[in-house]
Amino acid sequence: MQLLDEGGLRALTIRAVAQRLGVAAASLYSRVSSVDDLYDLALDYALSTDQGLQRAIEGAGLHQLMMAFYRHLVAHPWACQVIAMRAPRGPNYLRLSERMCVLLADQGAADPLGAAYTLSNFVIGSATTTPMARNERTAPIDADIAPEYAALHAEHEVEAASLVSNGLKALLG
Repeated sequence: MQLLDEGGLRALTIRAVAQRLGVAAASLYSRVSSVDDLYDLALDYALSTDQGLQRAIEGAGLHQLMMAFYRHLVAHPWACQVIAMRAPRGPNYLRLSERMCVLLADQGAADPLGAAYTLSNFVIGSATTTPMARNERTAPIDADIAPEYAALHAEHEVEAASLVSNGLKALLG
């Protein structure tokens, strides 16, 4: 997790982990088959150490749970990339998925799993684009091409977490 937080996906290699642990790279292969296994372990470990998200899994409502997941992903941007490559199946991600499905079923969702996928994809996409939101205010808009958008853009205050919260409210009804 630390290697990924420090340098992104390219920083995580068997050799880099072995060096960080002070062991030979060959000895890691007795525990993991590839760097993909390391991604899975890092993804689940990062989730397990996020106390805010763990508290949300244990008892928050759906909106609070999804916002905690969003904050988690923003803190670990590489996690969005890993999730895009492979579905997380570690025990902590399974607990998160279970909590989402239970909350959605309790709310009467006709398809709790489909709704959980929709909410997760919204949050993952939002976390992925959060760094761009900081630049949105200064990005020039050609009013000749998009007059309505340019006018709205000039008046709109872009704050990523608020946009995510409002989007969740709209999705949850």
